[in-house]
Amino acid sequence: MKKILLVFGTRPEAIKMAPLVKEFLKHNDKFETKVCVTAQHREMLDQVLEFFEIVPDYDLNLMKPGQNLFTLTADVIVAMKSILDNFCPDYVFVHGDTTTSTVAALASFYAGIKICHVEAGLRTYNKLSPFPEEMNRQITGRLADFHFSPTKVSEENLLKEGIPKDSIVVTGNTVIDALIYSSDKVNIVYNEDIASLKSKIDVNKKILLVTGHRRENHGEGFINICKALKTIAINNKDVEIVYPVHLNPEVMKPVYDILSGYDNIKLIEPLPYPAFVWLMNKCYLIITDSGGVQEEAPSLGKPVLVMRDNTERPEAVKAKTVLLVGTNENKIIDYCQMLLDDVIKYDEMKNITNPYGDGNACKRIVDFFINKKEI
Repeated sequence: MKKILLVFGTRPEAIKMAPLVKEFLKHNDKFETKVCVTAQHREMLDQVLEFFEIVPDYDLNLMKPGQNLFTLTADVIVAMKSILDNFCPDYVFVHGDTTTSTVAALASFYAGIKICHVEAGLRTYNKLSPFPEEMNRQITGRLADFHFSPTKVSEENLLKEGIPKDSIVVTGNTVIDALIYSSDKVNIVYNEDIASLKSKIDVNKKILLVTGHRRENHGEGFINICKALKTIAINNKDVEIVYPVHLNPEVMKPVYDILSGYDNIKLIEPLPYPAFVWLMNKCYLIITDSGGVQEEAPSLGKPVLVMRDNTERPEAVKAKTVLLVGTNENKIIDYCQMLLDDVIKYDEMKNITNPYGDGNACKRIVDFFINKKEI
């Protein structure tokens, strides 16, 4: 029986790893599966764990006030040693591009344990955009023994970097697995956060859902974003902008300074995952700098404006499920207004098939280990 350890620490990682945890647990005759969380994001992580009914076997509880990349990196690598020594896993699974993923992979490498990278091969090849995620992905990719790529494009990136083809499996993105599970669950289970959200917003209006947090947009970028949203709200009284505001002061200050006081702009606290899924279902379109939302929204038929100049998810740009607008004030206004006014263009984006998968990514990953004779 092979020992599997899945390691994650942030809300996005938890969302994308939760269905993989559940898929491995279906095969407890073949795998001993354990979960380790670093709690790089404490509260938001816990909300996801509760929703997916996952209880970690190891909780490093590393989040602390004033946390930065230096202290987090040191804390994760030291804490991981005792976990790896205790459980002695055959395979450690990490996800994507976080500090938790890269440092857990490095600790596993030091311990001589095989590393499995989920959502492998995404690239911008600009080490500062997104920061530090781009280099986290590349470093993890060099350490990994097995690479589970969401698309053929990400597989091609790895092949160009000299990664052996037989170590790469194209699976689709596990976020679609999570979204399908979650979309069904939020419609049948009472949720206090969703009930509260329903009392705050007018679902009879066209809802523009906004999320933003990227470090590279701090400063002038967020000022431009907020000015654009203000103009959109003033010019479209029949539209309601709903903005769950990230708690980083660099985000909160411009958002509240520029966008407070408008009846059709709702500035709310960050949403737990179930409420966010519900709101994605209800909204008309999404304006975001998030990576995961670019993958999720097309499965719900929601066009996306991406407030970044480049993306490690070019499949969505090519498929035209998303449009890159950067933090250009006029571009955000113009593209948003186009999708509000042009029904034909909106429907074209809405009805495009999601390039990121069909909801069976986790099964493909687990099947790879079940079917491979010697790994």
